[in-house]
Amino acid sequence: MSDSRRFLVTGGAGFIGSHLVTALLARGHEVVVLDDLSTGRRENLEMAVAEAVAAPIATSGDAGETVASDSSVGPLPDQLRFIKASLLEYDALEEAVIGVEAVFHQAAVPSVPRSFADPVATMRANVEGTIALLEACQKAGVRRIAMASSSSVYGDTPTLPKEESMPPSPMSPYALSKLTAEEAGGIFARTYGLDIFALRYFNVFGPRQDPASQYSAVIPKFITRMQSGEKPTIYGDGLQSRDFTFIDNVVYANLLAVGIDKSEADSDAMGRAGVDTDNRASGTCDVLNIGCGDRYTLLDLIKFLNEIMGTNSEPEHADARPGDVRHSHADIDRARDVIGYVPKIDFKDGLRRTTVFYTS
Repeated sequence: MSDSRRFLVTGGAGFIGSHLVTALLARGHEVVVLDDLSTGRRENLEMAVAEAVAAPIATSGDAGETVASDSSVGPLPDQLRFIKASLLEYDALEEAVIGVEAVFHQAAVPSVPRSFADPVATMRANVEGTIALLEACQKAGVRRIAMASSSSVYGDTPTLPKEESMPPSPMSPYALSKLTAEEAGGIFARTYGLDIFALRYFNVFGPRQDPASQYSAVIPKFITRMQSGEKPTIYGDGLQSRDFTFIDNVVYANLLAVGIDKSEADSDAMGRAGVDTDNRASGTCDVLNIGCGDRYTLLDLIKFLNEIMGTNSEPEHADARPGDVRHSHADIDRARDVIGYVPKIDFKDGLRRTTVFYTS
């Protein structure tokens, strides 16, 4: 189809990456997924394809001749190509970037606790892997990259909300890896003219997170435990607060960062800020907070889940974990001004949608 474009999603079989795959396929684009399935799951890609086919904005037609490179994930539609490889497998990475217009870089070893358990693997995947991707993009002439970063780079500084101009203060190997990847993006942007957005995600949640994982995010773990009559575990007193951000908002921010789905209102907002992402000067690495701009405590979270699920669960408390910040709250003004980002789904609505997914 004439308006089809090709994009690479690293970590496309993961939670956030697979939702990006859904959004891109539903818009009729070609998608290349690079994922070694170390934390991603084939089921996520299968769900991504099924949801894209069912989406009302899905477009039929020939989006280009592509094939699945790994038989463990399939069958795949013609417009989706899957490459089972890590970012550190350079031949596969160089193949993945051929002919793509932009990259959504989601591949990482996630989780603060996991980074303490294996800091070397975290740094290799998140830093060395990112640098390998940046080099491959530079060599292939791919200029635009939306890179997943994290609110954890701010550390536990008391100032709220967190603004991009604040000095970072990472408290974990994971946070350090994300900050280092941002710095690498800045170097490649200035040196080779790459156009990069480092999106600092704030506590992303939604369908397809794995509640069974030792390092699972708190919301799917709470939902599944409460549904089965078990007590959810809170590390600390439960008064720590988070800017919980539903997955659809994160997908939307990524699309905006590479010039997809800009509405007239978005364009007006960017025009007022003097920014045009389509004609933005090359050699820039912009850091943007992606959150909802609100915060709720973990005790609030349990209260809302009890209301939604009709349960009456009380939490059990355990010792606070190293590297956990006390409060997380995003200032999203810059993201609004630069790319036109405004959250589409608020916390409570996202929580209801997520609960339906895990309890249906």
